[in-house]
Amino acid sequence: MSFRDETEEGRNDLRRPFLHTGSWYRMGSRQSSMLESSQVIRDSSISVLACVLIVALGPIQFGFTCGYSSPTQAAITKDLGLTVSEYSVFGSLSNVGAMVGAIASGQIAEYIGRKGSLMIAAIPNIIGWLSISFAKDTSFLYMGRLLEGFGVGIISYTVPVYIAEIAPQNMRGALGSVNQLSVTIGIMLAYLLGLFVPWRILAVLGVLPCTLLIPGLFFVPESPRWLAKMGLTDDFETSLQVLRGFDTDITIEVNEIKRSVASSTKRSAIRFVDLKRRRYYFPLMVGIGLLVLQQLGGINGVLFYSSTIFESAGVSSSNVATFGVGAVQVVATAIATWLVDKSGRRLLLMISSIGMTISLVIVAVAFYLKEFVSPESDMYNILSMVSVVGVVTMVIACSLGMGPIPWLIMSEILPVNIKGLAGSIATLANWFVSWLVTMTANMLLAWSSGGTFTLYALVCGFTVAFVSLWVPETKGKTLEEIQALFR
Repeated sequence: MSFRDETEEGRNDLRRPFLHTGSWYRMGSRQSSMLESSQVIRDSSISVLACVLIVALGPIQFGFTCGYSSPTQAAITKDLGLTVSEYSVFGSLSNVGAMVGAIASGQIAEYIGRKGSLMIAAIPNIIGWLSISFAKDTSFLYMGRLLEGFGVGIISYTVPVYIAEIAPQNMRGALGSVNQLSVTIGIMLAYLLGLFVPWRILAVLGVLPCTLLIPGLFFVPESPRWLAKMGLTDDFETSLQVLRGFDTDITIEVNEIKRSVASSTKRSAIRFVDLKRRRYYFPLMVGIGLLVLQQLGGINGVLFYSSTIFESAGVSSSNVATFGVGAVQVVATAIATWLVDKSGRRLLLMISSIGMTISLVIVAVAFYLKEFVSPESDMYNILSMVSVVGVVTMVIACSLGMGPIPWLIMSEILPVNIKGLAGSIATLANWFVSWLVTMTANMLLAWSSGGTFTLYALVCGFTVAFVSLWVPETKGKTLEEIQALFR
């Protein structure tokens, strides 16, 4: 064997996926007659759905991290003697960790694959939750929150990209929305369990999603598009075959992916001057714009500190009301998951951002008027109810569009040859703005609840214009057809 052959072989070994695609379906792709009795594996939609449900444990972890700070605020501040500003730092540190994770997420996912990056993300999450559960002071509390955030930052990029790359075009919207649905389920679980268990036990329970995710990753195939990009042709076709079903003819899809990969690898080195070209700057602008506007609309500020908001509104059982918000959010996101491949992305984004704007204006007006009304009056109670209904309506409106769809569109529109870098930039922007919102939400609410919701309403009003002018419709198109829109 020549030195050149040895070099090529070594290079191919480096590009092998961190978690191999497994042997159970390799046998099935070659000897499908042996598996005729297994309808579950042979049915393409069930096969893809099973993969999505396994990786959805990652977004559940994401949601649990987001929801943890709301029901535990009173107990943690009392037990550890924290001030409001110190607890605000704790709540926002997950976003700081997520920013670091976001910077690394694209390159990790490109180098070792989507499955390998999820494995890496799971480990700091587990360590972080254990650190919080044993915390005696702010040092362990803050360190655990940072580690959780790092893992969540990787998960928030990798899961939507993986789902978009394995899903057939007619199911991609619904399956992509499972990402945000799982986030809302994680938030709801944190709210629900927070009603019954102490904050330390709740942190231990936070370990479970990633503990289940790690063994689950050994049973799902790697992204066929990533395998194709890495030049692993046999693995790529095997992975695609099991995802589509062993009886499905995948020739057309294989050829489309190969053409797309061949086109992108001709210009694999992207220079900054290339970003002036519409095929690169436009999808990057749309992806970053949607993810930034999603956070500036205040949804994380509402979810992180919903108990405080309800207390300000005069609700006695604020934690119960917070759980109600979490449950409503799950239902609304489930409806969006069902609608996204029927009504399209743009329509849901428009309805969502308009609904959020109206709801936030109502909440802001209610809080403003309460400053001029006696707390003992009937009008004060009415305004309290109006503000609560407005917050719940805002969460519903967000869950119908601005919650799930920005992540879905980001995973669809970024060109394959800049997806790692551009995806990291978009995810970093999202988490940076989320950090600003969660860091300032408590202080803004202390300054003026009405003023805070007015600011959020102005952002949502701008989002309506942004979506109508610049966001393309991607419903019913393959990822390769979406890339062609920007050429």
